[in-house]
Amino acid sequence: MSWRRLAELAGYHPSWLSKIRNGRLPSADVVKRCDEVLEAGGTLIALASTEGETGPAQLPAAPAGFVGRDRELRRMREVLSRETPLIVAIDGPPGAGKTTAALCLGHRVNGPEGKLYPDGQLYVDLHGYSRKRHPARPENVLEEFLVALGVPARDIPAGVEQRAALYRSLLASRRLLIVLDNAASSEQVLPLIPNAPGCGVVVTSRRRLNGLAIQFGVERIMIGSMTEAESIAVLRKAIGVARTEGESLSALAELCGHLPLALRIAAERVAAHPHRPVSELVDELAAEEQRLDGLATDDSVPVRTVFEWSYHDLSDAQARMFRLLGLHEGPNFSVEAAAALAGVPVVQARRLLEKLSGVHLLEAAPHGRYRFHDLMRLYAAERVEAEEDPEDRGASVRRLTDWYLHSSAAGGRALAPFRLNPLELRPPEPGCVPMTFADDKVALRWFDIEALNFMAVVSLAMEHELYDTVWQTAVALWDYLRLLRNPGRLWVDTTTTAQEAARAAGNSYAEGWVETSLADGYRWLGHYDRSQQLFEHALTIRQRIGDRHGQAWALAGSGFLAIDRGRLEHALRYAQEALLVFREIGDRHGEASALFTVADAYHGWQRYDEALQTLEDSFRIFDEIGNHDGQGLILVKMAEVHIARGEHQQALSHLDRSLQARRLAGSRWGEADGLARRGYTLQVLGRPQDARESWEAALALYDEVNDPRVTDIRAYLRGDAVDLRANVLSRPGW
Repeated sequence: MSWRRLAELAGYHPSWLSKIRNGRLPSADVVKRCDEVLEAGGTLIALASTEGETGPAQLPAAPAGFVGRDRELRRMREVLSRETPLIVAIDGPPGAGKTTAALCLGHRVNGPEGKLYPDGQLYVDLHGYSRKRHPARPENVLEEFLVALGVPARDIPAGVEQRAALYRSLLASRRLLIVLDNAASSEQVLPLIPNAPGCGVVVTSRRRLNGLAIQFGVERIMIGSMTEAESIAVLRKAIGVARTEGESLSALAELCGHLPLALRIAAERVAAHPHRPVSELVDELAAEEQRLDGLATDDSVPVRTVFEWSYHDLSDAQARMFRLLGLHEGPNFSVEAAAALAGVPVVQARRLLEKLSGVHLLEAAPHGRYRFHDLMRLYAAERVEAEEDPEDRGASVRRLTDWYLHSSAAGGRALAPFRLNPLELRPPEPGCVPMTFADDKVALRWFDIEALNFMAVVSLAMEHELYDTVWQTAVALWDYLRLLRNPGRLWVDTTTTAQEAARAAGNSYAEGWVETSLADGYRWLGHYDRSQQLFEHALTIRQRIGDRHGQAWALAGSGFLAIDRGRLEHALRYAQEALLVFREIGDRHGEASALFTVADAYHGWQRYDEALQTLEDSFRIFDEIGNHDGQGLILVKMAEVHIARGEHQQALSHLDRSLQARRLAGSRWGEADGLARRGYTLQVLGRPQDARESWEAALALYDEVNDPRVTDIRAYLRGDAVDLRANVLSRPGW
């Protein structure tokens, strides 16, 4: 287009445009009119606006005393240092310090290490989660940015698309950092992204901005809780090194959930009272019902308020799921458990949990599960107490605890289909769909994943006086607990609560079964006197109410304990009495268990042939009913007889077969026991290296279940004198 034609279309005299061509600066009106005529989309306005202007410097000051996040900040700087930098999207839970990290990053990229963005910085708080202000509209943000970039207000186009085009044109040849803080959604952010290789963008949000990631290359950085070392550094920076009293700072950091906002508030409270010890605040925050109240000061945003901003942004269904999850006090939960809690289909529960995780009110956990941050769990518990009426809360608790009860019962049947089951369960609550298991391996995997939740669920049921649910859950767990894949305290703690429930319900039948299980748990922990008291009391109850099946197991357990204590006459008497009842009622598993106790007595009296024959009879039954753990135990007992006879090669063969059976059963303790005995036998056979490897493998498994044998095994491997046969390789009754 000629200058004459341009002048005609723009409505200016050609001689005036010629002056501009020869170096005279045009007016804003001339530039705007020429941009319109040439359909330049703001490019001419952008070029004119940059003449003689200094770059914007909108970034707020970096927070004083910032410490930590070194790994995340290094990663973000690496991204922004690329030739064509990606967008850095920082997301994380409320109070995690996303804005602080973004501001520190912004100042560091233009700091002593070099200016990555010499043309300045643009910053905006998009108010995505403010309760006092609506989220910022992209067209308004663009107007502010354009003004900061030197565009006169009268020259700013009206529509968001036109403003975005002008904005991109202005940034096309510049190197600026744009910080978009507290974004509510991808839609809010997309118009603010420049199409310029020299510009870097940092976005912070409480949600994952998936739409942004789909349209642009995004490096996602998740800012969560701090490490313990970082948390203590934050506290020490604010409080001062002189006031760090022993373990008080570590305890304070733990109570703050290592969340930066909570840490800063706690530090402010301590610093405001220089004559009070840190431990005083630790004691105050230790009470869960007071913790969120304690994490507030007069002139700071309380932790609770920051959580509220995210909570009130949820849909009704999401908010209901969030607060109901506050009833589940276990360390994590599955989609299926959440579905039962809320009384919704699993598909719907999964969508709700994904939404809550996407806005960081939940955290993803291994095995497709979810968990709360500690402080967020307290907030959810507050919400469910305040917003759900008692009847609805009670229904949710019944669904959740029924889900665990019926799932545990199904898992127990998968682990031990041969057992005569003493439980008669009522149907689960409407809306509760328990787990089913294809085989014992699937069931065992589920039990292992849920193990740390059982005590929390039993306690919840007890709190709501669901006594039948409590004791039945403990009994349903017995076949899993006795595989000893977890520390023995789990067995004792769940069953002690069940004992209280049975007594509160006045249910003697329940008390008998629970006390038999509890007695067995104490026996495994080596608390023999307490175990014997419980076995005797359970036997008395069962004789009084005529529970023949329960009576047989109380007798059998008493026999196991007598073997552990070396009381062979007592063991034989208990086992023979139990054997009669088991055969009377047709419990073959019980029959095989009583038989091996008889064999243990024969072994103790050096009646080896009778011991081996009785063990063969017991093994045959275990083989017929498919009890791999029972088979593994019998093979160990056979190996012990051969060791007593000096037949170590035969013993080794039995121990190798036992290990295979114990692994099939999933008995972690049983595998450790077999490996330890194998190590001893290999040492006797003159194979020290193989023996050491077997002992080390046993040590690792014993360590997993917190078995006290680890002390003696470690001492033995160091070369200390240890009586292995007495301390580690004593014959257990089961």
